[in-house]
Amino acid sequence: MRLPSLPRPRSLAGQLFAMQAVLIAVVVAGYALFTYVSDRRQAEDAAARQATAVARSIADSPAVRAAIRTPDPSARLEPYAVKVTRDTSVDFVTIMDPAGIRWTHPDPRQIGKRFLGTTAPARAGRTFTETYTGTLGPSVRAVTPVTDGGRIVGLVSAGITVDRITARLQDQVTALLGVAGGALLLGAVGTYVINARLRRHTHHMNAAELSRMHDYHQAALHAVREGLLMLDGQYRVALINDGGRELLGVGEEDEVVGRSVAGLGLPAPLTGALLSARPRVDEVHPTASRVLVVNTSPVLGGERRGTVVTLRDVTELQSLMGELDTERGFSQALRAQAHEAANRLHTVVSLIELGRSEEAVEFATAELELAQALTDQVVAAVGEPVLAALLLGKTAQANERGVELVVSPDSRLDDGLLSGAPPARDLVTVLGNLIDNAVDAAQGSARARVTVTAYAAAAELVLRVADSGPGVDPGHADLVFQRGFSTKPAGPGGRGLGLALVRQAVTRYAGALTVADAAPGGGAVFEVRLPLRPAPVPAAAEGGAG
Repeated sequence: MRLPSLPRPRSLAGQLFAMQAVLIAVVVAGYALFTYVSDRRQAEDAAARQATAVARSIADSPAVRAAIRTPDPSARLEPYAVKVTRDTSVDFVTIMDPAGIRWTHPDPRQIGKRFLGTTAPARAGRTFTETYTGTLGPSVRAVTPVTDGGRIVGLVSAGITVDRITARLQDQVTALLGVAGGALLLGAVGTYVINARLRRHTHHMNAAELSRMHDYHQAALHAVREGLLMLDGQYRVALINDGGRELLGVGEEDEVVGRSVAGLGLPAPLTGALLSARPRVDEVHPTASRVLVVNTSPVLGGERRGTVVTLRDVTELQSLMGELDTERGFSQALRAQAHEAANRLHTVVSLIELGRSEEAVEFATAELELAQALTDQVVAAVGEPVLAALLLGKTAQANERGVELVVSPDSRLDDGLLSGAPPARDLVTVLGNLIDNAVDAAQGSARARVTVTAYAAAAELVLRVADSGPGVDPGHADLVFQRGFSTKPAGPGGRGLGLALVRQAVTRYAGALTVADAAPGGGAVFEVRLPLRPAPVPAAAEGGAG
C-alpha cells in the first residue's frame, strides 16, 4: 500500500509572501476602520456645531422673543421654524416653552406635546448637545435657552438625524474604500514582485532547506583540505576556508574577508592570476614557502558576480619532480656516457684486431685518465656526495649540449661539512636549477661555459654559478626570479619556474639570492648564500674524558 506523500513545506519566499499579504491586509483594514471611525466622529462633531449655531441664532432672534409674548406662539413660530430648517440644512427645529411643551415641530401632530430629550441644562441657562432618539429617530441635537430680560421664556432645539450624517459619509466611505483597495492591490503586487525575486535567489527552498544547506556548506568548507577562496565582483575576499588561509599564509586572527586581493601581500604573479577575468587552469605559482596550483572560475549569472579560486599545495610534488628531473638527467648522462664508452670500446677492439695492441692500450689509458681526472677534480672540490653526484651528472649533460661545465678551483666542500645545511633535496633544487638555467643561457654562445663555485665560509654556504651567455638586463634583475618570466620561448611544461623555486627555497632558509650584471667573460652570475647551523656536539664529548 502506497502511503500518501506529505505536502512539501512552502518555500521561504512563499511564507514571506503570505505573511506580508496578511500584514498588508490587516494594516489597510485597520487604517480604513480608523479613518471611518474618525470621519464619523468628525461628522458628528460638525453636526453638533451646526445644530448649536442654528439653535443659538434662533434663540437670539428678536422675532422669536416677540412671538413668544403673543397668546399663540405656534402660529408665528411654526412657519419660521420650517423656513429656518429648510435654509440651514438641519432636520428639525423645535421651539418650546420652559416646561418642554413644543410650539413647533416638523410633524404638526407633535405640536403641543412634551419634547423628548434632555432639557434640564437649558432650563439652567446652559447650551448643550446630545445624541438622542426622538420622534424622528436618533439625532445629534443642541438645546439652548431663550432669554428675555434675563428671564428664560423658552427653549430651542435644532438637530440633524444620524441617518443624514451617515448619508453624508457615504461619499467619503466610497473614496476611502477605493484608496484602501488601491493600497491593498499595490502592496500585494509589490510584495509579489519582491518575493518572486526572492524565490529566484533562494531557488524555491524553504527555511529548513536553507538552514540545512548552510550547515552542509560550513561543514564542507572546513573539511576540504584544498584551499578555497571566493571573490566578489570587486575582487574582494568574500569567503576563505581553513586550507586557503594556510596555503596563502593568512593567520586565523587576520580578518581578510572584505579586503581586496591586491592587499593580501601575495606574490605579484599570483595576485595577477587572482585579479584576472580570464579563467586559469592548473597554473603553478610559488609563494614564499609553497608551490601552489591555482584554478580560477568566474561566477556568472547575467552579470559578473565574482570568482571561485581553488588552491592545491604541490610543494612536495614539485620537489619530487625536481629530483625526478635530476635523476632523468643522470640517466641521460649515463646513456650518453655508455654510448661514448661503446664507441671507445669498439675503437680499442678494432685496434687489437688490427694488431695495434700498444696503440689500443694507449688510447684506453688516455680515456680512463681523462674520465678519472674529471671525477677526481669534482670529488676533490666537492666532497659532499649528493652535490658531487649532481655536478658529475650535470657535467655530462652539459657536454651533450655543447657546454663545458667546470668546477672552480675556489670550491671546497668536504664530506660532513654541511651537517648544519638545509636538506640535500633543497640543495639539489637550488644548485640544479641554477646550473640548468646557466646551461640554457650559455648554449649557443662562443666558448660556451658554465663555472660552478661551492664553498663554506663564515657559517654560511655559498653556491655561485656563472655562465658565458648574454647576461641579465639590469631592469630584469628581480623579474628573473618570478614565476613565468623567461627570455626563451615556452616549452610544453612552461618556463620561468626554476629560478622561482630557487628563490622559494632560499627564502625558506633565510638565505640570500643575488644576480650580478655580468660575469668577467660575459654572461650572468647567480649567487646563493645559505646559513649553516652549528653541528651538534656528541654527548661523550660534552662530558669530557671523566
